[in-house]
Amino acid sequence: MQQRTLGKSSLAVSAIGLGCMSMSNVYGKCDEAESIAVVHRAIDLGVNFLDSSDLYGWGQNEELLSRALRDRRHRVVLATKFGNIRKPDGSSGVNGRPEYVPQACDASLKRLGTDVIDLYYQHRVDPAVPIEETVGAMSRLVETGKVRYLGLSEAAPATVRRAHAVHPITALQSEFSLLYRVEAEETLPVLRELGIAFVAYSPLGRSLLTGSTRSAGEIPSDDRRRDHPRFHEENLKRNLELVRPLLDTARKKGCTPGQLALAWLVARGSDIVPIPGTKRRARLEENAAAAEISLTAEEVEALREAIPAGAAAGERYPVGAMKAVYI
Repeated sequence: MQQRTLGKSSLAVSAIGLGCMSMSNVYGKCDEAESIAVVHRAIDLGVNFLDSSDLYGWGQNEELLSRALRDRRHRVVLATKFGNIRKPDGSSGVNGRPEYVPQACDASLKRLGTDVIDLYYQHRVDPAVPIEETVGAMSRLVETGKVRYLGLSEAAPATVRRAHAVHPITALQSEFSLLYRVEAEETLPVLRELGIAFVAYSPLGRSLLTGSTRSAGEIPSDDRRRDHPRFHEENLKRNLELVRPLLDTARKKGCTPGQLALAWLVARGSDIVPIPGTKRRARLEENAAAAEISLTAEEVEALREAIPAGAAAGERYPVGAMKAVYI
């Protein structure tokens, strides 16, 4: 597995990482034993970049990783996030207040069973708190040795600049795929100017770029994708038409559509690291193998033209959640 360095840090990560959110019953019920087996298999394949959050299962995901990494912690670059909270009434919120930052970090360290978090992100920007105050508190975690490097998730370019002026930001994590990439491509020039890596979540469009989802009716009732506009019937039909060139090109190259979609991101630059999520070993192996697929500049551009930026039907999230991204 080829490796890439995150930003200006010393973190050497696999060119394709592993997003762990789907191991916390987001896309239907999970099996813990299989999830742990996925993590172990990832490490064996050289996939050493694991991504979690205190939001995923409200801590369950971090506890799962603690069990999976009991004798393997030294072999991975471990990333997690904070900032999303559950209010007393059960609704979701965001907390970026400086006094909350060390509390969230200590709780994650305990759940993860580790002394240090390699990459610690603010999961969502808190519009009620200046980013300088939040990142200032995060920087003190680095000073005390609880965190090695800092990241932001779903922060807009102006916010990234302000944060980076307080303390170096190593990585920005946001959605980035052939299908959903408008905000990502607006942000990339700023990241490259500042020397910040782009960690691409949902690089497979939440399955749309794998060719595996053909109708809304196929999505299980306990799968959160049912709430996402991109999977509403009319939007889904439009999106399936959009990705047809990807499927055709994948057949010609002798790989799966998902592998081609990941290879396209890897080919966009050594500062981009996709973190496809899965809870199945077979899918993990397929995703990891995408790092070996080479694309020419012409092939990259042809796919870019075939699936134009902004052409996807349906927002990235339901209405409420859209208010919390790209701030």
